[in-house]
Amino acid sequence: MERNLLVAGFGGQGVMLLGKLLSNCACENTDKNVTFFPSYGAEQRGGTANCYVVISDDMIGAPVSDSMEDLIVMNEPSLRRFLGKLKPGGNLFVNSSIVHGSIEREDIHVVEVPVTEMALEMGNAKVLNLIMLGVYVGYTQILPPELLLETIEKKLGKKAQLIPLNKEAFRKGLEIGEKTRKQE
Repeated sequence: MERNLLVAGFGGQGVMLLGKLLSNCACENTDKNVTFFPSYGAEQRGGTANCYVVISDDMIGAPVSDSMEDLIVMNEPSLRRFLGKLKPGGNLFVNSSIVHGSIEREDIHVVEVPVTEMALEMGNAKVLNLIMLGVYVGYTQILPPELLLETIEKKLGKKAQLIPLNKEAFRKGLEIGEKTRKQE
């Protein structure tokens, strides 16, 4: 098994944290091989940000691929830029709160979730990435959810008061991902 994921969006949307949590969880809790490869735009906030995560049972030949099984897009420019990298039969996860462009491909699975709206309803826009991480894990079942919850607590524990909110955001996304998977 090898899964290639590209997570893309604007700086400040937690794109890197989403990728780091997923890769740390896989690396620290499984016997799988993992790579995390970040790419930042020139700007600190508001510029482009994306990362590649590869999780594999075997050795990983390259941390970056031109052909992905999974793509998470958090904004419209990322959809336009990276949609062509998604393999036929791949999974596209879309932040439908701000991505409104039409998806011209019929050979992929599309999961649209208004993660920005959901995060705002929860009272903290910064948890949109954790909601999307939950959606991704629930839909792909790439890792056990309880391992991700442990990783969230461990890696985000410096702000202990936010741990319950972070876990709730992940669980909300997880529920959506699992429900969507069952409906297909």
